[in-house]
Amino acid sequence: MIRLDNLTKVFETQNGTSVAVDHVSMNVSEGEICILLGPSGCGKTTTLKMINRIISPSSGRVFIDGKDTSDSDTTTLRREIGYVIQQIGLFPNMTIEENIGIVPKLLGWDRARTAKRVCDLLEMVALDPAVFLKRFPKELSGGQQQRIGVARALAADPPVLLMDEPFGAIDPINREVIQDEFLKMQCKLKKTILFVSHDINEAVKMGDKIAIFRSGKLEQFDTPDNVLAHPASTFIADFVGNDRTLKRLSLLRVGAVMDANPPQVHPGSPLAPAMALMRETGYESIIVVNPHGGIAGVVYKSTAEAQSGNCDEHQCLPKVTVQVDDDLRTAVSQMFTHDLSWLPVVDAAGLYKGYITQHHITRTLRQTYHDRREEEQAQ
Repeated sequence: MIRLDNLTKVFETQNGTSVAVDHVSMNVSEGEICILLGPSGCGKTTTLKMINRIISPSSGRVFIDGKDTSDSDTTTLRREIGYVIQQIGLFPNMTIEENIGIVPKLLGWDRARTAKRVCDLLEMVALDPAVFLKRFPKELSGGQQQRIGVARALAADPPVLLMDEPFGAIDPINREVIQDEFLKMQCKLKKTILFVSHDINEAVKMGDKIAIFRSGKLEQFDTPDNVLAHPASTFIADFVGNDRTLKRLSLLRVGAVMDANPPQVHPGSPLAPAMALMRETGYESIIVVNPHGGIAGVVYKSTAEAQSGNCDEHQCLPKVTVQVDDDLRTAVSQMFTHDLSWLPVVDAAGLYKGYITQHHITRTLRQTYHDRREEEQAQ
């Protein structure tokens, strides 16, 4: 959807020239969020601004949906691309309705169509049109203004959205809320988004791809998980942080790591066969599954060794469960909170799906690094 081909920007300075962006090439697929990341002055914002020609490239080309944008009229191009900045840039003398509707108005939309679009967008960003339509920007909080900025960028339904640190000036609590709301919107809208950030945690959370810049050059362009698991250089490893393994926990899902076939028994099962099954599989506990597929309880090996009778006579409820779609950070947090080394896994309907253990998690993370070393040795 967005392709950069050797995009370059050279600025004239008093001492000669300065290369701000140096032959950057990358391809962002339709519906993806690509985070441009790197230290201050690395060229990420300059790259973003060259896409809608706020800054003109010195050389190279930008393609949107296969079309070379150098052939497009600059004004038309900018109206077809949504743009959100950290400073928001709302017009203070215009109401929220007028701010959001400014691009549709310039494009010649009729009043009824524009009014409906404005109301739809306010609802999408969780602001009641009846309350906010006639307000002015100064009457809104910073977080609310930022939502209006996003709504305005989406007003004409552009296929491409450029965002320059849009949530950077918002306090951490509201920033996380707005990030979550934005990701929910993106699931429905499927826009192609380039998003400048300085925050690796934001990049990992929001990006389908991450482009890391250094001194105007594109150092690595990859998925968040690959950037964290396989940094392309010492610079990138240092930039993403020594805790990059922990950051990966938010990217991996419980369902991809759990044991989907652990031992299980039914409520009327005798303890002796349950004990034998635990010994055979190496588990210290066994889940008792009710006739509907839910968790009736758990029987521990120590109990089965010391008691007799049926499982339902000696079962207890698990302290906590996790769902298959939870991330590993949630699972690890629950393990630490409740002093556990394992958790039963259920689906959204509460049906039992498997076990996840600390060993499953560490084995998965270690295997990724092992696979990478084998690839490097093979090369």
